[in-house]
Amino acid sequence: MADLPLSPALMIRGALIAGMLGFVAFTGAARAAPPVVIELFTAQGCASCGEASAHAASLATQKDVVALTWSVDYWDYLGWKDTFAKPEFAERQRAYAAKLGVAEVYTPQVVVDGRDQTPGVKADDVDKLVRDARHDPFDPPQMRFRGARIAVGSGRVPTGGADIWLVRYDPREQDIEVKDGENRGHKVVERNVVVELQRLGPWRGRPVLLPLPAASASGLKTLVLVQGSHGGKILGVLEDGGS
Repeated sequence: MADLPLSPALMIRGALIAGMLGFVAFTGAARAAPPVVIELFTAQGCASCGEASAHAASLATQKDVVALTWSVDYWDYLGWKDTFAKPEFAERQRAYAAKLGVAEVYTPQVVVDGRDQTPGVKADDVDKLVRDARHDPFDPPQMRFRGARIAVGSGRVPTGGADIWLVRYDPREQDIEVKDGENRGHKVVERNVVVELQRLGPWRGRPVLLPLPAASASGLKTLVLVQGSHGGKILGVLEDGGS
């Protein structure tokens, strides 16, 4: 007996059911521990930042770590204008300072998972924060790239709310010849330099699907963070391979 063709109504109903099942599978999937996010705040004009940059680069080779280099602009007055710095990167650091009880921003500073901070020159302290972060209780929202969009599932929202952030960074090693200021005549080596930061929208604990803007350049990696508002803890992390 030949199969009868499905009516348009049945086809639409089938598509809706398939979509619902896919969404349930997405939101109900086991939630793996997100990678530890290490944020190094540095500047090319900072004479003490070289070792911190090298240590952050070594941590970036670990599979469960994402290390980001944020270049700040508040040392530009010393004579060298940082070639990667943007005002919004320093604003991110100031939000952390207020949240974590740091009297004033400084470099090199390392913030781990938005939970704690330490001077970047203290490699042992940085390593301890990374180890502690691996054992912190977690309940991350499920996250998935869907073409040029990001899907974030449901979860618990911290007091004060949360936001979804887009970060794009260059994984290649950057060698900068500094021609003025404290590092005059020296080469500054940086890796995983952030070039884009954009707030995509709030996260209220319910599933949301948001568009991702196109990257400003090729070769950049895309990272999406779900994070407590105003420099809060990082709750979810998702990274693609590159653009």
